[in-house]
Amino acid sequence: MYSIYHFFKSLIDNKKHFATMHKLEDFPFEKSLLSCRSKGQFPDMAIRLNKKGELFTGGELIELKDSNHYTISSFNSTIPMGRKEISRVTKGQNSIIRQQMEDAGDSIDSLPIRDVFYLIRGRKKENIKVLLMHGSFFETIKTSELISQSFSQVLEERIGQSGIQVNDDVKELLISMFSEQDNFSKVRIVDKASVKLRFRIMTEIKSEGNILNSNKYPEIENNTINFILPYHTEKDRDIAIKCMTEVFGNKGLRNFKELKLKHHFNGYFLIFQQSLND
Repeated sequence: MYSIYHFFKSLIDNKKHFATMHKLEDFPFEKSLLSCRSKGQFPDMAIRLNKKGELFTGGELIELKDSNHYTISSFNSTIPMGRKEISRVTKGQNSIIRQQMEDAGDSIDSLPIRDVFYLIRGRKKENIKVLLMHGSFFETIKTSELISQSFSQVLEERIGQSGIQVNDDVKELLISMFSEQDNFSKVRIVDKASVKLRFRIMTEIKSEGNILNSNKYPEIENNTINFILPYHTEKDRDIAIKCMTEVFGNKGLRNFKELKLKHHFNGYFLIFQQSLND
């Protein structure tokens, strides 16, 4: 059986390595759970799909984020989000990811929308925080809205600097045209130019979204490993408890501290927390 819950269990079983390994990517991940591994492109890993299973679908996408501080390093080219279309992940230059998934026996398009998780390690002196968290923690507004509003700020600045009058309908049209990341990620080739140009989006986490920040999120204690899931309704918690019990058993579940964390912008999240030193 494959799922992000089984992946989390494999992290718990080998949690001692978080304190000793130099790079997060060198962690002894359970290979049998994975359908792909990549470096330098999203995702770093993906969980295998379950061909049959009502409780666990598998297929989750995982990105690694390692830091020598209690800050989350920037996201290069890929804006963090909670769910992602697999067709966007496996097309074009990422076709090698599709090939790996197919070689692992996955019927990729059978689960077109995938949950995205981030495995984060932050270090501050002798202390460590490890988090396996759902990407919706970072996606407090839709990605298209984030891009379009950012572009709107640039447009308004240029209009103000130039003094040119632009009709509101024209502005709205321009803003709506620049709401997809694909608009920026392609390489542009200009006639007679000896270089090619590619605009890249870099995403940096604000303090309100930095879950490693003890002042903002004191629930995440030093030297703990945390599994963080959306908690919008009691049904969300019921499903999480059922899945955790299935993977860890009732006795194993008692080894976790269950917490409820309030995001500054995005509602509540459920935390299963365990010490790294036990």
